[in-house]
Amino acid sequence: MKHTHVFKAAIAAFSIAASIGSVSAQEIELRASHQWNTKDVRHEMVQIIADELAKADVGVSLTIFPSKSLYKPKEQWGPLTTGELDISAFPLAYAAKRHPEFDATLMPGLVKNHEHAARLNDSEFMGDIKAIIEDSGVMVISDAWLAGGFASRNKCVQSPEDVKGQVFRAAGKAFNRMLQGAGASIQSMPSSEIYTALQQGVLDGANTSSGSFVSYRIYEQVKCLTAPGEHALWFMYEPILMSKASFDRLNDEQKTAVMAAGRAAEDWFAGKAAELDQTMVDTFSKAGVEVVTMSAEQAAAWKDIANETSYAAFAEKVDGGKELIAKALAVE
Repeated sequence: MKHTHVFKAAIAAFSIAASIGSVSAQEIELRASHQWNTKDVRHEMVQIIADELAKADVGVSLTIFPSKSLYKPKEQWGPLTTGELDISAFPLAYAAKRHPEFDATLMPGLVKNHEHAARLNDSEFMGDIKAIIEDSGVMVISDAWLAGGFASRNKCVQSPEDVKGQVFRAAGKAFNRMLQGAGASIQSMPSSEIYTALQQGVLDGANTSSGSFVSYRIYEQVKCLTAPGEHALWFMYEPILMSKASFDRLNDEQKTAVMAAGRAAEDWFAGKAAELDQTMVDTFSKAGVEVVTMSAEQAAAWKDIANETSYAAFAEKVDGGKELIAKALAVE
């Protein structure tokens, strides 16, 4: 009789252990957050990662929270560092208050065009940036540089004098300083608020990414667009990031699947990046907005102002800032 009770207890213990094992074997659900709508290219990158993970069938799923429905845009960095948030399509300069070096990833004139951006990814400059990301408990699973331009309610922006006396929105301190150096006033806000600010007359113009110009329908509120062309001033690093704490929860097979999914999203974006600019040009033109580009001489005039304002302030205020800018400028 005593042996029977022992046997039943053993069976019960085994059942509990099996139950626990079953729970631990359940699919891991990761959460991704970003600020854009579901038609935006950055959402599509995250969706590719979700789709690739589903196809890999390794017990990991990804639920996406678009349109800042989970976190406000600039509030995503902190949760990424702790593992509270698993994945984000995140403009890195948004975390520059914590890591001022990140402002270099939204610095006027450091990136000329998409081919140049691709070369930067493997440079010493980006190696330094990614080391800071990783030391913060975050990792890059997809590189992405988005081009952008200027849009204005009043006049086309090509030369620095075109912004004098106007109120502009520019993402990041570096562009703010350059525009102020050219005589503009600044209103800071996320790209998701540009449309309303233009509509209400709070802004005369703005610069942001080609993707945001289209997804936020900025063409409905402006008269002229300055497209990136071959001499872009505006490029921003907007990678897909993952919390290292979240990544470390995965087994080896799952980690391999996540990195493969990230590469698939990055490869897709590489073929899409220039298309974004053309889509922007076509969309704005169809809406009756005048579209222009900058000449090499006009871009150089802006870079002269950036050198005296944005680059100088970065070198002064950021430890190693001068060297970081030099590493970026050294990439041909």
